[in-house]
Amino acid sequence: MHFLTLIFRTILMYFVIYLTMRVMGKREIGKLSIFDLVISIMIAEIAVFVLEDMKRPLYDGLIPMLTLVLVQILIAYMSLKSREIRLLFEGKPSILVSRGRLNRSEMRRQRYNLDDLMMQLRTKNLDSVADVEFAILETSGQLTIIPKDPQNRQQEYQSSQPEHLRIDSSKIKYESLPLPLIMDGKVQDANLQQIKKTRFWLKNQIHAQGIKDFKDVFLCSIDHKGKLYIDSKHP
Repeated sequence: MHFLTLIFRTILMYFVIYLTMRVMGKREIGKLSIFDLVISIMIAEIAVFVLEDMKRPLYDGLIPMLTLVLVQILIAYMSLKSREIRLLFEGKPSILVSRGRLNRSEMRRQRYNLDDLMMQLRTKNLDSVADVEFAILETSGQLTIIPKDPQNRQQEYQSSQPEHLRIDSSKIKYESLPLPLIMDGKVQDANLQQIKKTRFWLKNQIHAQGIKDFKDVFLCSIDHKGKLYIDSKHP
């Protein structure tokens, strides 16, 4: 009887954890932030607790699991609405290489050594740090590498823009790439100040894309080459 109960609980926990991950979304599988990792570890520990202590009723494990799922869904929803909450729980990416130069202070802060960096460069068929425009350590721990563009596409893009809409990419700070200027209809004034631009300039940019107002923009961001990406709420 004990053997059959153990099998039943094991199968039940398998399906409970499977459904839990499905409810929390594919993001939990594809990218684990620190917050996601803590939730996953706690769910795994609760499952082990239920299987080890056969005298405990099942709801002693199921209720904490359900609580964790609800907490994760609530915070994920709040993160969609607020960038501040998203940064609080997930943190910000870290720039380890900028324009072919190592950011040694950031590497020390993240405890990321040079051997790890060179190994990641080799996986991208890059032999030298000098060939890297940016290397960005994402909040998931993955290293995103942007190689230098030998054809200097930024100049081509800028020359095709009217003079009053052009962007001096040297004024863009690289603490967060790409730099969001509008998120869910809300202008990010602090980021506009970083690139020395105004709301009037930004409105001209979205007007050039056929968008009338800031509230109609889901996302507007600028990359390290000064190129704008604009996504309308109403395609």
